[in-house]
Amino acid sequence: RMFHDDELEESEKFYVGQPRVLLLIYALYNTLVARSEMVCYFVIILNHMISASMITLVLPILIFLWAMLSVPRPSKRFWMTAIVYTEVAIVIKYFFQFGFFPWNKHVDYTKDKPYHPPNIIGIEKKEGYVHYDLVQLLALFFHRSILKCHGLWDEDEKGDSSSNKEDTDDELSLAGGRRDSSASLKSVNLAASVESIHVHFPEQQTAIRRKSSSSTSQLSHRSSFSSHRSKRGSTSTRNSSQKGSSVLSIKQKSRKELLMEKFREQMIKAKAFTIKKTLQVYVPIRQFFYNLIHPDYSAVTDVYVLMFLADTVDFIIIVFGFWAFGKHSAAADITSSLSEDQVPEAFLVMVLIQFGTMVVDRALYLKKTVMGKVIFQVILVFGIHFWMFFILPGVTERKFSQNTVAQLWYFVKCVYFGLSAYQIRCGYPTRVLGNFLTKSYNYVNLFLFQGFRLVPFLTELRAVMDWVWTDTTLSLSSWICVEDIYAHIFILKCWRESEKRYPQPRGQKKKKVVKYGMGGMIIVLLICIVWFPLLFMSLIKSVAGITNKPLDVSITITLGGYQPIFTMSAQQSQLKDLNQTGFNTLLGSYRGNTAALQFLEGYGKEDITLADLEGNSNSLWTISPPSREKMIQGLLDFSSEFTVVLSWTIQSGAGVSFWEAVADCNILSCPDTKWSHCLKTLREVYPYYIKAPSDSLAKPIKQLLKDCKWKNITVSLVKNVSDEGVREWWVLNQLEKTFKTSGESLELIIFSDKVSPPSLGFLAGYGIMGLYASVVLVIGKFVREFFSGISHSIMFEELPNVDRILKLCTDIFLVRETGELELEEDLYAKLIFLYRSPETMIKWTREK
Repeated sequence: RMFHDDELEESEKFYVGQPRVLLLIYALYNTLVARSEMVCYFVIILNHMISASMITLVLPILIFLWAMLSVPRPSKRFWMTAIVYTEVAIVIKYFFQFGFFPWNKHVDYTKDKPYHPPNIIGIEKKEGYVHYDLVQLLALFFHRSILKCHGLWDEDEKGDSSSNKEDTDDELSLAGGRRDSSASLKSVNLAASVESIHVHFPEQQTAIRRKSSSSTSQLSHRSSFSSHRSKRGSTSTRNSSQKGSSVLSIKQKSRKELLMEKFREQMIKAKAFTIKKTLQVYVPIRQFFYNLIHPDYSAVTDVYVLMFLADTVDFIIIVFGFWAFGKHSAAADITSSLSEDQVPEAFLVMVLIQFGTMVVDRALYLKKTVMGKVIFQVILVFGIHFWMFFILPGVTERKFSQNTVAQLWYFVKCVYFGLSAYQIRCGYPTRVLGNFLTKSYNYVNLFLFQGFRLVPFLTELRAVMDWVWTDTTLSLSSWICVEDIYAHIFILKCWRESEKRYPQPRGQKKKKVVKYGMGGMIIVLLICIVWFPLLFMSLIKSVAGITNKPLDVSITITLGGYQPIFTMSAQQSQLKDLNQTGFNTLLGSYRGNTAALQFLEGYGKEDITLADLEGNSNSLWTISPPSREKMIQGLLDFSSEFTVVLSWTIQSGAGVSFWEAVADCNILSCPDTKWSHCLKTLREVYPYYIKAPSDSLAKPIKQLLKDCKWKNITVSLVKNVSDEGVREWWVLNQLEKTFKTSGESLELIIFSDKVSPPSLGFLAGYGIMGLYASVVLVIGKFVREFFSGISHSIMFEELPNVDRILKLCTDIFLVRETGELELEEDLYAKLIFLYRSPETMIKWTREK
């Protein structure tokens, strides 16, 4: 072997024989060395995300507008700027950690204020103030050592010295006939200035380079100086030498005029110095962006898909974390806000800004304008940093470093900035052909492409934007027609390729795996759709239901439509949960009653509440004397019916339920003078068991009534005579209580239905019939369209070979990109004729 080296071979065998973990560590280290500049960028951005101050803001902006735009790599000047700036930032932060500064005396009070000046600048006192800066400095020095090891650290100085030498000799080379910038010397003569200022301005070079035959003209310093001195006339010798006459004398100028002239001279010098320094800063920046827009060579690439994915991730972060961009919406939910027809302002602003940037980015990509992309990058970098670090903390009233969602959004946006800078540096592709998902023909691309087309309005919006920002002769309808044909042909191409990869032999029946796998899944899916409302409504309350306990229970009893004789309510401690012993007692009392046990099966002990109502009415009986006499007459009239109205109201978390029960009353009344000692029984007027559903009236439970009879209660009127007057109120007591409560009281057992959880309330609110009408029938309509109407599309679906049609579509895209618009019209006419002629379509789609 010619190039055989035993040491190299032994070294290779040694490294190959190492453990896999060690080889992985070697690979990670080599990756770190190869992408050391990316490590520096990451650390700088991470430091800024955590610190979020003006001190750390400078370097991220320089990364996106200088380092990542430099060709072929960032210069030594940038890395030295980053290193020196980091060192200065560390010294400044260390200096302001001393406690004698006024703002360091109330750190606990001001540390969370976003607009506190030390917090904005980054000089606040805190623990670990310099940790990330030191890591950043370590990463910069690591990258510096890597560049020095490969001899790339001093490359810029050599290039600068050689370019300066060429500028001195006025010799510039022309590369590949491209336009280049030359440096011609122009004199800026400021009137009455002592010295001339020479500034280099880039100009476009002609096709033939030639050496300058004459140097740039300059004004004579001597003549300028003498003319300037002649205007002053400040000395007597100059006055005597003007005409040679010793008789004439010129009046000396005052001291004030001399000072004003000297001041004007200094102002002119200062102006000249300012212009010179400004141009020294402006001209390199202008030259940098000019070379970026008009490069000598261009490594064309296309990273628009990655930029779009980064924007999509940011869009998802905004939708699911919109509360992080508002003031008092930290505990809000986007679904609840939209269900109440309320659009949060923060959500609206961020979504519109994000969507607008995506549209502008698409327009720049289609127009392939690098200059527009550069301007958009500059505006976006400054705008996003100003919004995230100066406006957003004031809106949310919390620091950026405490807003995790905003930090995540900013990091993804930084990834977008990096991809955008890479696109600018390499240039846009000259041809944009089709969708990026249609580059290969497999199941992954097929399902991704169909999912892309299922997103509402995305396909339509993309087609219209492409038509607006692409040079074409087609109308919008013709453009959409071509896009639809291309999408259809691509899907057919994917299916034909899958048939070639997995061929089906002729005469062989389908395997059971395919039949039961695909067919069984479709059967189960259709059955689930048909019975979905019943399953959903039954399982949502029994499995995922929430107990709807009552919060307030009120009872009112009225005799014959007169003033209510009894009103009472039970709340809080008077509403008791039924324990296991009480629940077993309740079940035991209905042993053998099938209807009652079937009803009780649907409830647990946590769904039953015992309301203990006080027997004394909480309101006095304030009836007028005429009405009182009339009521007594009604009670004494045994030939007519006298009704008792008992109404109850149950309030729970899901709403208010109420009911009124009317019963006949044939009891005897005591004389008016003896009512305070009279105790009468109202028979079968008290329901005792109440069912409180969440969406209807609270009704008595007939299944739990014994012999279909309600409970009996006793009523009596209590009269209290005092100095303040006569006070009367009614006292009620229930007979045959299940749970022996002491004293005069009423028991009411309430069965509460479970309610659906809030997250599924929007579906449960439709009910069974609503779900059938709005879900099942709509899905059934789409399923029916899939199973019917196939015969009408056989001509365009069953194409054996679609390669020629696919090539015709790509040819239309290609001639459009090259500017052959007449040929685009001809190819489009050919495509339309192909779909209008079945015979031609058969010829074009035959197997080769």
